Amino acid sequence: MAKRTVKITAEPGKQEMIIEREVNAPRELVFKAFTDKDLYAQWIGPRGLTTEIETFEPRTGGSYRYVQKDREGNTYAFHGVYHEVSAPERIIDTFEYEGLPETGHVILDVMNFEELPGGRTRLVGKSVFLTVEDRDGMMQSGMEEGMEDSYSRLDELMERMTVRT
Repeated sequence: MAKRTVKITAEPGKQEMIIEREVNAPRELVFKAFTDKDLYAQWIGPRGLTTEIETFEPRTGGSYRYVQKDREGNTYAFHGVYHEVSAPERIIDTFEYEGLPETGHVILDVMNFEELPGGRTRLVGKSVFLTVEDRDGMMQSGMEEGMEDSYSRLDELMERMTVRT
């Protein structure tokens, strides 16, 4: 089992979770990885999935939609709306997985990008779910492993980008 790098706090009975992760790259570069279509597609999602971004408008009032595909050809689609994009400090958006039996299980996400000494960045995300059941279902879906994979891919991307600059 790989070392855990993502700290997830989900108090019983609450509709939210807090996600914390440090990245060994400057805040502006990490923010760019969240707001540049080509960079985002390189790290979002677990290894073994390819990501095709159909809509990507990372600005206040913009929207996004992407589809991930596994080796067997199964697809997983996600979409949302950007409520605030304040470079390089914060992104507020919604997130919805399209594969649920019913629509409307929207998550409100706030991601803060905190500058740390030594050219590092702390990501602090807060996800608010409509119900405790939605939050607990997400926790049980393998989300933590997917996040670990995504953030390790982000680390690799940041390493490649900081070597270039």
